[in-house]
Amino acid sequence: MTETIAQRTAAGEPAEGPSLYERLGGIFGIAAVMDVLTDRLFDNVSANQNPYVAKMHERNGRPGFKFMVTAWSVEETGGPRCYPGRDMHHAHVDMEMSEHDYDVVALEIAATLSYCGVGVREQKEYMAIVERIRREIIDAPANERAKVL
Repeated sequence: MTETIAQRTAAGEPAEGPSLYERLGGIFGIAAVMDVLTDRLFDNVSANQNPYVAKMHERNGRPGFKFMVTAWSVEETGGPRCYPGRDMHHAHVDMEMSEHDYDVVALEIAATLSYCGVGVREQKEYMAIVERIRREIIDAPANERAKVL
């Protein structure tokens, strides 16, 4: 199994104690938070101003998006491998997302974690994962093409 960022300490050593996955309540705890998050992202006017985001929401629908975000979160936080999608770079290959667009999503994620009562330590660890994938999404090929135009 590939080690996730949640399974390592800041020094890069394997973490001891319960994983972020376990501390978030496992599959059911993560699913509850992602249920709220995905609804908030679908309804976020600022996020949906990006036509690529709006198109993705329309194409994939809420149920599929909820499943993918939940499965990805389970895996990235140290839970079982269950995410059937592509890596973040390739999953966003057809999207153009600016730093501002990413910030809007990251802010919604942070607000949702707080709203759902996720502990401060767990919020910081989850947001570190969100920040780790920033470049994978923003620098996806569609964004590289847009920089040339």
